[in-house]
Order: sequence, then structure tokens, then C-alpha cells
Amino acid sequence: MNLRVISYNIHRAIGLDRRFQPDRIVKVLQDHDADIVLLQEVDRGVPRSNQMDMAKSFAGMLDYPYYAAGYNVSLRKGHYGNATLSRYPIIRERNIDLTISDNKRRGCQHTTIQIESKHNRCNVEVFNLHLGLSPLERQRQAGILLRAKEFSSIDPASACIVGGDFNDWLSRLRALFVEGMSLRCATDHNTNFRTRPIKTYPSFSPRGGLDRIYYRGNLQLTGAIGCRHKIARVASDHLPVIVDFQLLLGGR
Repeated sequence: MNLRVISYNIHRAIGLDRRFQPDRIVKVLQDHDADIVLLQEVDRGVPRSNQMDMAKSFAGMLDYPYYAAGYNVSLRKGHYGNATLSRYPIIRERNIDLTISDNKRRGCQHTTIQIESKHNRCNVEVFNLHLGLSPLERQRQAGILLRAKEFSSIDPASACIVGGDFNDWLSRLRALFVEGMSLRCATDHNTNFRTRPIKTYPSFSPRGGLDRIYYRGNLQLTGAIGCRHKIARVASDHLPVIVDFQLLLGGR
């Protein structure tokens, strides 16, 4: 069966014009109609975003019956972190702490999503992360994820998706995710014997591929694009990436 996944750092729905307009984020997501949505920089109860519970509100506005949120940062009032929206049941969730020393709190939200067809059932393990700003911090955070029981206990043949804002301008983490975690990068393009990520940042004129989706197991990549909608260039400082898979439900 077909499975579409989007990863999008929504910048608290505050656009490049500094205006809080969640309807723009909703419009971008509606246009791409994904089955699973990975969001980063999601607020709950924060004054800058009118104390909106973004995970709950976006799930309602976009008709996603299932959602989960992992809040990494506590502000004077409210919290923010990552959120996963799904058309299919989320049967397990946990927020993995990726915070390094005294740096800004970071996390990776793990959800297990159960997908059924008429005769088969398949779990998809989804990891929605937002890594730090320094190369050493990101390397250590990737190591935490690699060793976390939520990731290390997954059968390599099972469907697994790792996506989010990697903040990895120079693709230094690619080898760790590909070789160390046996993942493939859905958002890399191979051109002229070089591997280049889909560019997503800054949204008005993207130069870096910070937002990525990796995968393994019984998932077959069928397409990957970066959003180029005009509204997306101002809705957030990032553009979303959209990936299409064929999920082999006969697999484990």
C-alpha cells in the first residue's frame, strides 16, 4: 500500500513576516495530504502562539484522528517540541531525551503506528527528531538514538522511519545513519556522481538540506520532493519534505 510521509519544521507557525498564522501551515499540509506528518517546533500553551495546543489543533483542522506530542522545552509559560500526526492508530509513544549537557533541550519522539489492510497488519516505527546546532552535539545525539532501546530493539526487517530537522548542513551525519543504523536516505538525490539532499532552508531561498527522512525495512521508496508552494516560502523558515513509500504489508 502507498504511504506518504511529511517532515516539517513549522517554526511555531510564525512566518518569515513574523506573523503567527497557523492557517498557512494547515494549507501547506492539506495540499500534500500525507498519511504521517512529522512536525518540529510545535507550541503548547505559549503566549507567542496565542496559547494554542498546536498538535491537537492541527490534528483537528487536518482530520488526523491520531496524534502524539513530545515536549522538550519548558518556557516561562507553555512548552514546545515535536508532534506526529497520523491517519492510522498510534499504539505506542515515548519521547527520547537527546539533551547534551547544558545545551538547549532536544528530543526524539518515537511512535509505533499500526497499519492494517484487509488481510495484513504492519507496525511502522517512526522517530521524529530535532537535533542541535553544533556538529559534536548532533553526533552525540545520533549516538543516543542509536543506543536507545526504542531503536536498537527494532527488527531490521521491520518498517522504520527516522525524520525531522537534522540541522546537518554538511551531511556529516549521513554515514552514521546509513552505515551505523542501516538506514537509507529518502531525501537524497544522486546527481553527477554526487549525493545531494533536498534543500529546505531557508525557505525563501533554500541552500541547505536540514530536513531529512531516512528509512529501512519493508518500505520501498517511490518518490521524494521538496515543497515549492509559494505560501510555504513565508509560512515557516523551513520547507517541508514529502516522501512516498510503498509499504509491503506482507513483511514483518
